[in-house]
Amino acid sequence: MRGPAMPDSAAPPASVPSHFQSFLAFDFGQKRTGVASGNRLLRSATPQATIRAEGDARFAQVEARIREWQPDALVVGVPYHPDGAPHDNTRAAQRFARQLKGRFGLPVYEVDERYSTTEALASGARDADAASACIILEQFLRNLP
Repeated sequence: MRGPAMPDSAAPPASVPSHFQSFLAFDFGQKRTGVASGNRLLRSATPQATIRAEGDARFAQVEARIREWQPDALVVGVPYHPDGAPHDNTRAAQRFARQLKGRFGLPVYEVDERYSTTEALASGARDADAASACIILEQFLRNLP
């Protein structure tokens, strides 16, 4: 049984250049950050090992993933209440997105990630954080021209 449908209301901006082909996505959490890699051609995502770190230790692991995957851009899931209202985790994820852009100089796209964890858990994912990052990235890729 699948969880609630993810909203497509947060479609990525039309400004995603067509030559951007590879992406690394993050499902930000205070203690764990899910990671997925994917590409525009296949419009699919593959889960990567979840980052289990906080603060600067998290960014060291993010940097290692960026070196390994060499993405054209990054995607960050931003959570909202079901009614679309922001909350503390919304602001934390947006801050994380700004930090990624500042630290690594790559374009960062934000995606509404309401229900991604619910969907990941409903699908029986062993690593809900990585599965959620896949859902976020696949939603982003679906909305690219």
